Amino acid sequence: MISKANKSILIFCVFAFGFFISNLLRSITATLTPVLSSEFDLTAGNLGLLAGGYFLGFSLMQIPAGFLLDKYGPKKVVAYFLLIALVSTISFAFAKSFTGLLISRFFIGVGVAACLMGPLTGYRVWFEEKYQQRANSWMLMVASFGFVISTLPVQILLPMIGWRSIFLLISILILVSVILIFLFIPSWNNKVESQPNQKKGLLSEVWKNKFFISLMPLAFFNYGGVQAIQTLWAGPWMLNVTGYSPLDSATGLFWINITMLFSFMAWGYILPKLSSFGIDSIRIVKFGLPLSYLVLFIIIIMGQKAGATMFTVFILSSIVLSLTQPAVALSFPQHLAGKSLTSFNVFIHSGTFFVQWGIGVVIDLCGNMGLNTITSYRISFSVFLIFCILSYIFFLILNKNE
Repeated sequence: MISKANKSILIFCVFAFGFFISNLLRSITATLTPVLSSEFDLTAGNLGLLAGGYFLGFSLMQIPAGFLLDKYGPKKVVAYFLLIALVSTISFAFAKSFTGLLISRFFIGVGVAACLMGPLTGYRVWFEEKYQQRANSWMLMVASFGFVISTLPVQILLPMIGWRSIFLLISILILVSVILIFLFIPSWNNKVESQPNQKKGLLSEVWKNKFFISLMPLAFFNYGGVQAIQTLWAGPWMLNVTGYSPLDSATGLFWINITMLFSFMAWGYILPKLSSFGIDSIRIVKFGLPLSYLVLFIIIIMGQKAGATMFTVFILSSIVLSLTQPAVALSFPQHLAGKSLTSFNVFIHSGTFFVQWGIGVVIDLCGNMGLNTITSYRISFSVFLIFCILSYIFFLILNKNE
């Protein structure tokens, strides 16, 4: 018979495997940029739309997934959603047109939409309180592993088996994940675990909250934008502006994500110490974000001299944005914590979609005006930086007394 501790580890590992796959699919487009652009003759706008399709599907399902998780539990919701991802990943592997790729990518995002919120919902019920925060932190580390595998390992496999076979391999991993969930994840006792006597909250209570409103643009442009660069545009910049080869670009993305992995580990130790000195998360966001703007400005000025090192520094300087999610959850009473997080995720991931697409559209517009590639990228990233700064100013104005 499995002990309670071993059962908890098993539950975590099963869910972590599914979340790993979802993040591999999230960021793989950056590595596949050269081959997909060549095979399907993609413009920068097409590329941004394709990568962002995942985030559009993901964001649209956040709130519905939250309601489904409360009613049916993580086992059924995560497993059945992943079946959508399974079919969509196979569809992506056999796509013959940009439209086919885009539709498949959108439904991949739909299919993995519960891969994080599902486990977090279950952990609150199945794990002791002292282990919940650790499990949540480890899930973020698992996400970094998915990002890492999507870079250099995928690039090494590409010439051996091709991108279509890579997606078929990923579809096999998804099937294994679904089977493991059905075998090892506990069923959901709705009467006990949904806490029927708990006070119910309305979404309108979240969306009218002043603090939440102050974070909306920050989540959309800043948080979503950092994801857009990490999961796509850092790669094309290194290819088309810095002049990296596809292998060098994938290697650069690999080290960016390795650095992020260890940074999240270190961040987990640093934050409690800062809190002990009375430095709360919002203060860290207020004073930390301008550094990321400075780094992005330097990247724009450096142009073709800005490579993997500068993008690593940019992503690292943006790590303070990860504090906004727990800050949102803690700013609401318990009965609104879940709805506030899913609502916040809508802004983050829809922002990633629009920023990924928008950067590509501006690059294309500049190219159509006769500007060279390097100038087009610099202008597009400058537009992104302006929106980030405006979002930050809005955040400061609404929290000036905090």
